[in-house]
Amino acid sequence: MDELDQRRQLALAAWTTWVEEGDGALTTVRPEILDSWTRSGASVARDLHQAPLADESETRSFWQGSPLQIAVERVEDELRRTAEDGDLVLAVTDPDTRVLWTYGGRVMRRKAETVNFVPGGRWDDRSVGTNALDLANRLDRPSMVFSAEHYAPIVHNWVCWAAPVHDPVSGAKLGVLDISTTWDRTHPIGLATARVLARLVEQALPRTHQYVDEAPEDIAEPGLVLSLLGTAEARVDGQRLLLNRRQTEILSLLALHPDGLSLDQLHAMLYGDHAVTFSTLKAEVSHLRQALAGQLASRPYRLLMPIATDVDHVIALLRRGEVAAAVEAYGGDLLPGTESPALVEMGEYVAVAVREALLADPQPDAVLHYSELAPYDTAVLEACLVELGRGGRLRHPAIPLLKARLAVADA
Repeated sequence: MDELDQRRQLALAAWTTWVEEGDGALTTVRPEILDSWTRSGASVARDLHQAPLADESETRSFWQGSPLQIAVERVEDELRRTAEDGDLVLAVTDPDTRVLWTYGGRVMRRKAETVNFVPGGRWDDRSVGTNALDLANRLDRPSMVFSAEHYAPIVHNWVCWAAPVHDPVSGAKLGVLDISTTWDRTHPIGLATARVLARLVEQALPRTHQYVDEAPEDIAEPGLVLSLLGTAEARVDGQRLLLNRRQTEILSLLALHPDGLSLDQLHAMLYGDHAVTFSTLKAEVSHLRQALAGQLASRPYRLLMPIATDVDHVIALLRRGEVAAAVEAYGGDLLPGTESPALVEMGEYVAVAVREALLADPQPDAVLHYSELAPYDTAVLEACLVELGRGGRLRHPAIPLLKARLAVADA
């Protein structure tokens, strides 16, 4: 008997003991499983053949046009590929653990249909007994249920991993994402995969906010917050990442291309014409994936989290005509010293955009701030002095400072 089969036999023995004796002190069973068995036993018949179904039209109405549907449609190709490659069945639920969407590989799809693991199926433990979807939803954390840890015998041959899905902005729990297969195909990365796919769905949710300056400082911005202009810094869920130069460049390219990059695209953007092998790039990406706790997908390479960058923030402010705010947010050159052709080009784009905005609207305080970052850009200083003279503001307190800056730049 191999280790996995032995584990299954132990789970079945514990379930049988609990059913026959009602032993609430089984040491071989996790406390959350015992708690769920107790809830399940009060409302679920052990000879249950299928999960009960919610009203079909109500389920369809809830799903259609919902943020979850939009998110799933955006990443559906990747979800389907995961299911097909591993012959898994994937499901997304609402906050009440009602299944809204499923997709399965050929074998698991048929198994799922026989137990109503389909849209409309109710998979809370009071409806169908202990399962990973209910635990992840109830406990608000990734959960696994293996074989006879399930209360209902109809899924004793299954293993399920589930992770909650939250709105990245409000933090509200929207439901769970579940991966299921047969118990003999249990894999150590199952729970991590569920967590990553849940993040993928979260990232694809309709964005309801921009980079917010007014956010309280003691509340961590969810997902990745990346500063590239001037001094580089990356934080994930408020925690600073310690990355080397190359990892920072890769992260920057992926953050600035949230729809993802192929291996060829990333290689060209990062190295240009330099003779660097694809295996070298793959190794760098692998190290970055570890630093991000797996939140980096492949085919294409894509970050699986909400993203906010100071580059996008500055560009958004310029588009709205908020020149002073854009200059305040502009910290300087993008990753100074980078040799990445794409990052050099983006850096030039942002620098020129800020400069041209100031030439068109040379607000004195903004120009003074900009001159600290670009002290030899005399054209912007001169444009501001001309504008002040044209407006008859010859006593403006910024004039002596502007002239001093100009004199130093011309020296």
